[in-house]
Amino acid sequence: MPIKPIFLALALGGSLAACGQSTGEQALFGAGAGALGAAAVDANPVAGAAVGATANILYCEQNPGEC
Repeated sequence: MPIKPIFLALALGGSLAACGQSTGEQALFGAGAGALGAAAVDANPVAGAAVGATANILYCEQNPGEC
């Protein structure tokens, strides 16, 4: 796998990931970042959205001061 898509996915994920003020917003922002990241590396965007939503919710719950 070429390195360029990996860096593109990380940049997209980092720029789009945000906590949001509610669990729904957290899931939505994480899902968007996950889907775009997965699409950038030619992976399943639905799986990427699920992973992104879960990861963003967990991150925001563990680090409330970071948002």
